[in-house]
Amino acid sequence: MDARFTEMLKPFLPFLGEEPITADTPLRELGLDSMQAIELMFTLEDTFGVQLPDDALTEATFATAGSLWNAAVAAMPAGTGDAI
Repeated sequence: MDARFTEMLKPFLPFLGEEPITADTPLRELGLDSMQAIELMFTLEDTFGVQLPDDALTEATFATAGSLWNAAVAAMPAGTGDAI
């Protein structure tokens, strides 16, 4: 995962504390609610210059940091991001 991505996630995870963000970090358990998920999606799209397709806007996409990162990478032009 990109360092910009993990830094971008921190404000959306009020229960994260000092824990590092890994691919398995559970976003919902750490405080991401549905309204924040929408705001996070816009922040992700703006930060990485991508647009997540409608079929990626699922509960599973926002389940973990890794699943969200993989959705972002899938929306990036080929060769610009690495999935985990």
